[in-house]
Formats: sequence, C-alpha cells, structure tokens
Amino acid sequence: MYQAMVQSRELETRIKTIYFEGKLPVFNMAKGPIPGEMHLSVGQEPCAVGVCAHLRPSDFVTATHRPHHVAIAKGVNLRAMAAEIFGKETGLSHGLGGHMHLFDASVNFSCSGIIGEGIAPAVGAAVAMKIQGRDDIAVSFMGEGATNQGQFHEALNLASLWKAPVVFIIEDNAYGISVSKAESTSVASNADRAAAYGMPGVFVPGNDPDAIYEAAGEAVARARAGGGPTLIELETHRLEGHFVGDTVEYRPPAELESLATLDPITLFRARLEADGHDGAELNAIEAEAISLADDAIAFARNSEYPAAREAFAHVFA
Repeated sequence: MYQAMVQSRELETRIKTIYFEGKLPVFNMAKGPIPGEMHLSVGQEPCAVGVCAHLRPSDFVTATHRPHHVAIAKGVNLRAMAAEIFGKETGLSHGLGGHMHLFDASVNFSCSGIIGEGIAPAVGAAVAMKIQGRDDIAVSFMGEGATNQGQFHEALNLASLWKAPVVFIIEDNAYGISVSKAESTSVASNADRAAAYGMPGVFVPGNDPDAIYEAAGEAVARARAGGGPTLIELETHRLEGHFVGDTVEYRPPAELESLATLDPITLFRARLEADGHDGAELNAIEAEAISLADDAIAFARNSEYPAAREAFAHVFA
C-alpha cells in the first residue's frame, strides 16, 4: 500500500510541474503539453490503496475525475496512463480520452469526468458477474458531492434489491469544487444513507490506510460471498485545489494551514517505521517509485501524438 501511495504521489508531482509549461506568466488552460483541467489526488491516496489491496484484476472498478491514485492502486499500466494524460498515441485510449477518461480493460478500470457517472455502470458490472456465477465484484469510487445526484440513489436501491456484489466508496474530502459539504449535504455522514437502502453503512475517519483496509476487507468479503452491497464513507483530505491552478480562496486560512500536518504518506511512513519496518526498505520503495514515474513521463513525452484522422476513430457516429 505504501508503494502505491508513493507511486501516485511521485507521478502527480511531475505532472503538476509539467502542467504549467506554456501556461505562464498568464495562465492559459489550453496551452502546454497537458492542456485542459488537471485534478490531482494528492492526500487521497489511502482511499485507493486500502480498497484496491483486496481486489483482483478481474474485479471491476469505476473512479472519478480525480482518478490517478485509484488507477495506480488497481494496476493500470503507468506508461500508458502517462501517455494518455499527455494525449499521445501510446496512451490507454490513443490519447483521445485524457486524464479524466482513463480506461484499462486488462485490469477492468474506468473513470469519468461526469459526477457520479461510474456508480450505475459498477452496479451493472456486479449484476453481470452475479449472473455469470463468478465471485468477482465491482467497486465504485465517488466524491461526497456525487451522493446528491439522482443516479447515486437509483443505483444503491437497485444494487440492494438485487443483492449485487458491489462496494460503494465515498471519498469525502469535504469540498465539491469550492462548496463545502456542510453547505451542500443534508446529513453529516453519508454512511447514514445506507440504511435507507437496506445495506451496511460504514464511516472510516482519519484518512488511515490501515483502517480503510480493514473496512474494505469486510465489505469485499461480504460482496464475494453473496451478501450484497456495502456503502463506505472515507474521511480524506484534498491537499491540492480542486484543479491545478485553483487558488483555494474558499478555504479558511486556518484550515489550509492544518493540511500541512495531514500528509498521509508522511504519517504512514512514520507508522511503518514505528512498527519495525526498516528505513532502508522504505527508501528503496520510494526510489523505485521515482524511477518508474520518471520512466513513465519520459515515455509519454517521447511518444507521438495521434494522427489528425484519429479524431474520427473510436467514437460513436
């Protein structure tokens, strides 16, 4: 889990730096080698690794517009992922999808820029697995803002009714873009909403990889055994803005200052060392993550852009 957390952070650190190339001194989102919006998952890494540590390549995962940490934890090819972010032909979708639309059929991973879009497809995949007599499951990652969308309630109702082997994961980072959860959501804990659909609702505080691992393990085992869906709400922290370039002026200064003490990678490394893991072992993990991130970025930079005619390929007419 530590390796996947560090791998995500190292890749995103490089992406953030490269993202500003060509966009300054006057910020222009359309310029540079990575045009468009960029949403980083810095701080939310525990959510991905604690859940995906229980999953197989044959399990189906849908993620959000902030997907890199989940993609890496699920085993998406790092080179192809980086190339897709750069819009290159060697990317997961030949450079036509970009960072919010990463698809890797080899490990059954997908994501979407539409809020809550992956919830219903995850239920559909889970129902298909049940019909096929498999013990594979589906997991749907979403932000807390997605719980206020209609498809969230429709999907949970159907999943419970059909006892679909699906786990719903809410990454609650307290903000939907610039709107706080307190200003948008009628309940203090979205885990409470599970009761309305006859499924367990679990709240995991503290952005703790180990606690997330324990809660996810129970939910995954329940789904594989035919017990139906579970809703898990994870308290997490978005250490960056909603997008790269977000000035974060909507967050109180004291709140922003406190974020510096909440880096989950720093905290998890300290715990691992306290539990007896050798510092040299952890340094080696970090060095490998740096090497792989550098390799993926170099691969993406050196790859070719798709031909202009490709704009009309791989699309619905």
